[in-house]
Amino acid sequence: MRLRSATGSGSAGLPRGRWQTAGVEPHSEQDVGLVFNDVADLYDRSRPTYPEELFAALVATTGLNHSSRVLEIGCGTGQATRSLAQLGCSVTAVEPGAALAQRARQNLAVFGNVEIETSEFETWEDAGRRFDVLVAASSWHWVDPLIGWRRAHEVLRPGGWVAVLENIVVRRPGEPEVYAMTVDLHDRWSPGNPDWGDPPLEDDVRATDTGWGLISDPGESFGPPILTWCPAVQWFDASGFADLLRATSIYRKLPGDDREHLLSEIAERIGTRMGDRVPRRYLSVLRIAQRKELRPA
Repeated sequence: MRLRSATGSGSAGLPRGRWQTAGVEPHSEQDVGLVFNDVADLYDRSRPTYPEELFAALVATTGLNHSSRVLEIGCGTGQATRSLAQLGCSVTAVEPGAALAQRARQNLAVFGNVEIETSEFETWEDAGRRFDVLVAASSWHWVDPLIGWRRAHEVLRPGGWVAVLENIVVRRPGEPEVYAMTVDLHDRWSPGNPDWGDPPLEDDVRATDTGWGLISDPGESFGPPILTWCPAVQWFDASGFADLLRATSIYRKLPGDDREHLLSEIAERIGTRMGDRVPRRYLSVLRIAQRKELRPA
């Protein structure tokens, strides 16, 4: 669905052609570690992973190898962490949700090069550790930008890199789309909700989403981002698509009873009209930027 503007809690008009990533909203006062923490199992089986082409681009740009040290911010249940671990580098992953972190430990138990620590990045104890690459996969929006960029600069070695991955929900012209056939249901159970709307067209996102996208600019601490795009699609049956929506932030915010009534009716309608092949289309994007040395004040 087309979601929020870069400036916060929702408008249909999106400034400078920016689009929200799948299931993510900007940092807020809410305890971000609990947004998905109470649906960790659902999150693990329904949320999208990231195309391997993006990790190949990460390696090609940063020179990441078996001796590299990677810090991942907000690993969730380990979707991106697995791909990082398979590169052979040492991965320290920081996740604020205790249940999510525990599921990540279970999912990644076969890897001896991964350590999961439960903490918000803003208050995480780095113990003097320094890293070659900092990775955030659909999680940097949850980090307070006033603290996050400063801390990223601090924990990266000179010449290190920051890499932000996102899955942006999109549509293609003429393709059936769930929101378009369930507008009345959304308006019945959450009328006037500014989050509701059609996803942007894939070509529009490619043409207009430049620079840091929804992410706050780091200023002089990092160089300009290098962007790599990769299209991706998930396929669901009707109940599986409803579960995907249960594991996204705009539906997590709804009152529980309203959410379950809405999603039950969505599943029934798309099952009738779309059967067991329901697409969720994304543009996956990787933004990589190199740490710069700051001039003394």
